[in-house]
Amino acid sequence: MITMPNEELNLGPHPVLSVSLVKPYLQIGEEILPSRKKNPTPADIVEVEDSPGLVKKIIKARKIRLNGKDQGQYLVRFKTQTADKDKWLAEDAIPDRNLHLRRFSDSSRPENSHQ
Repeated sequence: MITMPNEELNLGPHPVLSVSLVKPYLQIGEEILPSRKKNPTPADIVEVEDSPGLVKKIIKARKIRLNGKDQGQYLVRFKTQTADKDKWLAEDAIPDRNLHLRRFSDSSRPENSHQ
């Protein structure tokens, strides 16, 4: 015969509470406990359409004509992708474009241009 610990210790079944003793939880405001911090809400996730991830760097630039207008495009390499997954993107489709365009511009300059 298998004996259970409750039978050996003669504890009886688990404690039972009457539903009438249960009270609703009321959240305490910050004015009562100012040191209590609220859980931060997660930032909204913004996804760039057809983007495989974060931009690693811009490799090349080109101009194409769309609907009679010249449009600049940039060959972008993504951090999580290999070179065969590089994509041509319009300037406004590049996440953090100001940072990456500045880096691309700096890397494209000839070394002796500031003399």
